[in-house]
Amino acid sequence: MIPDDDGITATAARVLRTEGQAVLALAAALPPGFADAVRRVLATTGRVVVSGMGKSGHVARKIAATLASTGTPALFVHPAEASHGDLGMVMPGDLCILLSNSGETAELRDLIAHCARFAIPVVAISRVPGSSLMRAAQVPLLLPDAPEACGFGMAPTTSTTLQLALGDALAVSVMEARRFRPDQFRSYHPGGRLGAQLSEVHQIMHRGEAVPLVSRDAAMPEVILVMTAKGFGIAGLCDETGLLMGVISDGDLRRNLDGLMARTAGQVANRAPVTVAPDMLAAEALRVMNHRKIGALFVVEQGRPVGVLHLHDLLRAGVA
Repeated sequence: MIPDDDGITATAARVLRTEGQAVLALAAALPPGFADAVRRVLATTGRVVVSGMGKSGHVARKIAATLASTGTPALFVHPAEASHGDLGMVMPGDLCILLSNSGETAELRDLIAHCARFAIPVVAISRVPGSSLMRAAQVPLLLPDAPEACGFGMAPTTSTTLQLALGDALAVSVMEARRFRPDQFRSYHPGGRLGAQLSEVHQIMHRGEAVPLVSRDAAMPEVILVMTAKGFGIAGLCDETGLLMGVISDGDLRRNLDGLMARTAGQVANRAPVTVAPDMLAAEALRVMNHRKIGALFVVEQGRPVGVLHLHDLLRAGVA
């Protein structure tokens, strides 16, 4: 019999509470060796090799991917494949992080023996303190003995959530210790929406002849022609040294309609325009545009306009 909505919702809430409580318990009492594990990752001259079997293997893949994307060379090695030649991927200078809820996963035995043979340190993540894996590890990280979230207490649910959460905590701790910067993060995430949001303004802006610039003495008919030709809805005023003195927008034209064509650019321009720097994140530039309700702005470096950025550029790049 298919349960009603209330029954389904109750089950989901129970699972989330069970797993959430376990994660909070882990946060309140981190394994004593956690700081040592972070330091060992930081000191590793080779790669961090992460392995596990079954559901723990899926979590191990994610931990390896998170480490690799945040500045720590890492890879996943399947323990069964390791016994058939892939042990050659694990070399002196590496560090192994091995996951097993029971600590007795048979497929990990050859990998454990290989690490012992070549003095490759092991960080173990398990729920059983006296297990074979935990005894073999230089850094045993013990998880709370929390109940699984499934109705009969056997399907890996809470245990794998704890493994994943501890792996994330390890990766972020290492990342922050390395002072990993957003620009470094982008180099590992060039694709998709995340890569676009981590782009910098100079990678998207228009430059050179595309930048609409006029002198402060330019007559407004000339200014309007420049604004129309360039197509950004703005024009920048520069003084004799090339410094940006002000900006004329479509809004400025509407606000100065009375006698507009008899004026000069300097008489119409906004002398305190909103600008951005070329090394600003594109996502931050988008926030500036949204907050100030403007569709285009100048990119300025040391007071001089080096480019122009339009909202449509951000949309095309996938930032918005």
